Amino acid sequence: MNTSNSINIKDEVIKLIKDLPEDTTLEDIQYHLFVKQKLLIAESQISEGKTYPRDKVMERARNKWFK
Repeated sequence: MNTSNSINIKDEVIKLIKDLPEDTTLEDIQYHLFVKQKLLIAESQISEGKTYPRDKVMERARNKWFK
C-alpha cells in the first residue's frame, strides 16, 4: 500500500467527518464515505482512460432498454 496515498485518504476522511454537522449519525458518515469512495474510483477510472463517450453510452442504453 502506498503510504503517502494512505495519509492523503486518512486526512480526507478526517476532514470529511469534521465538516459534517454535529448531529450527524453513523449512517450519515457511512453514506458520505461511500460517496467519497465512489468518486475516488471514478477519478481513477477517468485518469486511466476507462470511460465511454456519451454517444456510446446512449447507444448502449437505447439498445438495452428500448428494444
